Amino acid sequence: MRISVLFLLYFTLNIGVNAQSKKGKTYNLIVGTYTNKEKSNGIHVYSFNTKTGESRFRSKTLGITNPSYLAISKDKKNLYSVSEVDNGTIQAFSLNSKTGELAFLNSVSSGGDGPCYVSVNDSKELVFAANYDSGSISAIQVKEDGSLNPEIQEIQHEAKNEPKVRPHAHAVVLTPDGQYLLAADLGLDQIKTYAINRTSSQALTPAKVPYLSVEKGGGPRHITFHPNGKYAYLVLEMGAAVTGFDYKGGTLKTKQTITMLSPEFKGRVEAADIHISPDGKFLYASNRAEANDIVIYSIAKNGILTYAGRQTVNIHTPRNFVIDPSGNFLLVGNSATNEIIIFKRDKKSGLITQSGQKILIDKPVCLKFIAED
Repeated sequence: MRISVLFLLYFTLNIGVNAQSKKGKTYNLIVGTYTNKEKSNGIHVYSFNTKTGESRFRSKTLGITNPSYLAISKDKKNLYSVSEVDNGTIQAFSLNSKTGELAFLNSVSSGGDGPCYVSVNDSKELVFAANYDSGSISAIQVKEDGSLNPEIQEIQHEAKNEPKVRPHAHAVVLTPDGQYLLAADLGLDQIKTYAINRTSSQALTPAKVPYLSVEKGGGPRHITFHPNGKYAYLVLEMGAAVTGFDYKGGTLKTKQTITMLSPEFKGRVEAADIHISPDGKFLYASNRAEANDIVIYSIAKNGILTYAGRQTVNIHTPRNFVIDPSGNFLLVGNSATNEIIIFKRDKKSGLITQSGQKILIDKPVCLKFIAED
């Protein structure tokens, strides 16, 4: 009798696992937008199936202007958004990952003008903001409920001895060890590195190697780390290239710069976003303006990139894109055509192809995934 019961239990559990496998796991897809003059697009939440690529609308949060970049806490309980306007703010929300609902907590100054990037450390003690227009960054203390403390640390970037150069902080990215913050400054052509002290009101101090310069006029924009934590990659907006680095203990060492452009291309470029596949085998970078494509590179074991292909069809001002956690799909936010195009991703070649599926939404500019509890 005991054996029969155990067999029945085993059989039932396996049926459930197989059914879940066939059905596919679902995630919350959270989308930040630019605001139309006529209305606030706000932050949208969809349910996304990683097996089929199907999506379903869940919720929408209005009342925030230009929530163009988002960050989700590791514990999945809070979401932080920039409000990309002059004298900008960082908005804090509680997040119910089961229902996809957001609830506004509070708003504080971003510490500068034109905030364009926000990040949060894994232990949820600090939120960081990059202010493009004023060329500054800030560290914001987080309260126990996930709301933000208005007393923040502000750091103004400066171009010493170069009066015509203006700083434009474009990203604030935590290193995998959580000990440092990398600030990509598009105007200064530098990646600045700050050591993080989580218990101090002045959380950020310049690292021993305080900055690394990249090619003049390249325009550092976004940074991503390889899953192994040993390599970092930077997309250069004006240079339309990707630079790879070795990373260790708060120090970056340049190892490669590779173009995003085909040899015959002669038009205007605006490189934008950069991401690595969950298995660490491929890197993807987006280009706007007249290029309008997603460029694909294979990643060798030593971190070196090799061109693998590009997708140009149905790519229209890809300011942001995202790879789903399973690695099956790559979603591109076409802010120019008010849609998110869902591409099927080949895990062996890294190439992406049309799935025939899309999400219609006004001016999508930031896409993030989080598991549904």
